[in-house]
Formats: sequence, C-alpha cells, structure tokens
Amino acid sequence: MHRFYVDGCSESDKSIRITGEDVNHILNVLRLGVNDEITVSDGSSRDFQCRITECNSQYILANIIDIYDNNSELPADIYLFQGVPKGDKLETIIQKCVELGVHSIIPVMMERTIVKLDDKKQSKKIARYNLISESAAKQSRRGIIPKVMEYMSMKDAISFAESQMDIILFPYEFAEGMDESRKIIEDIVSDVLDNIDDTKSENVEKKSIGIFIGPEGGFADSEAKSLEDIGAKTMSLGHRILRTETAGMTVMSILSFMLDK
Repeated sequence: MHRFYVDGCSESDKSIRITGEDVNHILNVLRLGVNDEITVSDGSSRDFQCRITECNSQYILANIIDIYDNNSELPADIYLFQGVPKGDKLETIIQKCVELGVHSIIPVMMERTIVKLDDKKQSKKIARYNLISESAAKQSRRGIIPKVMEYMSMKDAISFAESQMDIILFPYEFAEGMDESRKIIEDIVSDVLDNIDDTKSENVEKKSIGIFIGPEGGFADSEAKSLEDIGAKTMSLGHRILRTETAGMTVMSILSFMLDK
C-alpha cells in the first residue's frame, strides 16, 4: 500500500488531509482516486490506514479506517556522523542507511574532507538529501522520515555527540581485534534491549547511538584523539579497509540485525 507522511494526525480524527507535492504524486503518478486505500504515517511510528474520499489539485481527503503501530523502527535512535565524501556518494549513503533504520544523518566537514561547499550550496544539498531520505523512508515503510541535518564541523559534531548521545561508536583502522568489537556490539545490544521494558513502564527515552565515519582519507590523528577523549568506543570492521560509503552501512547493518525485534 502506498505510504505518505502527514504531521499532526490524531486518533480522534475521522479523516486526514494531504496537501503539497504528494497531491500531484497521488493523482498523476500513482493515478489513485476515490475509494483507493493508502497508508498515512504521522512520523511517530503510528500508521493510519485510509480510504480516499475526495481529491482535487489542491488536496486529498481520506477517511481513517484503522490505526496501528508501525513496527519498522529500531529500539534505539541511531545518528550517523558521516565525513563528507566526494561526488554523489552521500546520496547513496543516505538512501541505504535510511533503509537500514538510521534516525538522523549529519554530514561532517572533517580535516581530510576534500569537498568544499559554501553556505548556499550546502543548503541546496541538504534540501536534496532530505528528499532522498523521504523517498527511501516511503520505500522501506519507515514510521518516520529520518532527517538529514545541517553540515557540521568536526568540533561541533563532537560537541553535539558528547551532549546528546548515550553511546558513540568509532570504527577505526587501528582499533583492537574483532573479539573486542563483538563485545562492544553485544554490550550495546544488551543495554538497548534492557532499556525497552523500561520505556514501556516508565517515562524513559530510547537510547541514542552515534556512529562516526571518516571521509575518503580517514580520520586525522587529532580527530581520533578527540573522539577517544569523549569516550567513543573504537571498533574494528574487519581486516579489510572499507570505503567511506561502505563503512556506515556496515555498522548500520550490524546494529539493525542485532537490535530489530
């Protein structure tokens, strides 16, 4: 069933009004009309099964048939701090990591980042990246649209991670062996899953996990030290050196598989 996102949906509502670019997509691309059914997500893991009752070039009106929890979200909010790569690699990273369950993506301008963008170009890129995220969220039936945040300097990214993340992961080529990495993942999974029952019985938020991935040239020594200084857990991804566009997806794949319930 085709999926759309509308903020502010309420269980007390009898119908949902869809406006904006989705109207054209519903009418002229999908060629849906009155009596066709669609799924509307409110962006907070609730799905509304709806039947279209009215449509025109300005809006779509759909009656709510059923409401149910969306079970596609992971039990932890995962933030990808991605060192900005060359070309269109970041578009692929966003698309695939959204499919794998990432909560937010932060492009980070690191010391070895080759790309240089002024504020105007950054704004255009962020707008495009969020459209890619929305498309991937629809395709993978996510309960939310993961946000691609504004570009950050490495200093600001570290400060943000230190203040907002419960756990920070730092895949690093000089990290200890795989046994230590497996233990790190096992401890994170245990910590997150133990927290699930608490979120059901008390006003406890989901755990937040930050993943730092370097650009093509990797992390500068000073960046690696700054991450270690804030308690980031260094881990190995194996004996092979992964490309920047592969590394984040690898960590996301591991966490998605281990955390999904």
